[in-house]
Amino acid sequence: MKGLSLFAFLAISFSVFAQDSRPNDWANHNRYADANTALQANPKVVFMGNSITDFWPSRSPEFWQAHPDFCGRGISGQTSTEMLCRFRADVLELNPEIIVILSGTNDVAQNQGYIANEYVLDNIQSMIDLARFHKKKVAVCSVLPSSFLPWRSNLKPAGTIIELNDMIRKHVAERKDKNVIYVDYHSAMADETGGLPVELSPDNCHPNAAGYKIMEETLMKSIAKWLK
Repeated sequence: MKGLSLFAFLAISFSVFAQDSRPNDWANHNRYADANTALQANPKVVFMGNSITDFWPSRSPEFWQAHPDFCGRGISGQTSTEMLCRFRADVLELNPEIIVILSGTNDVAQNQGYIANEYVLDNIQSMIDLARFHKKKVAVCSVLPSSFLPWRSNLKPAGTIIELNDMIRKHVAERKDKNVIYVDYHSAMADETGGLPVELSPDNCHPNAAGYKIMEETLMKSIAKWLK
């Protein structure tokens, strides 16, 4: 700092602080802010998720057209931590009857760095707890199978996903709450490698129309009693 005046030092420090303190919408609350405000009625079902939920309406539009009271709130790339952060704004404040949670792929992919499955479960459990406190019915979905993640080619996710799904399934069973169910996409979609077969996905991670069709049939069968 020799030769640097106090005034210059303070100016530089203030500049760095100003840059660091700029708003950073880390959990992407802004993504659905306008859409949430524009809703004319409370949706019956809100889907919280990542890219698999985010891409659903464009890859299987007939499903969403048939259910105009269903509302998707998926954001590509998000982990369970980010979803938990925006759960109130993008789900609870829409006041649905049913909440569908699909989370975990991007945690396994370490999108925000390594996180143990037990802490992923903590985040999912917290979303369930918030939903049940507000008297919502909750469908907690298994992580979809994947034996290869295109953006994390160094990882072998199949076993980690199976372990996480077992933990989610066990947690739901231990709650003994008829208004919290486990929806098992994994068993309905996995091939012998623990991945998504090519006929259901172009990249072993994101479903195509045929993959979403299986998800839709599995989900609707699971929540049929709540939709009556």
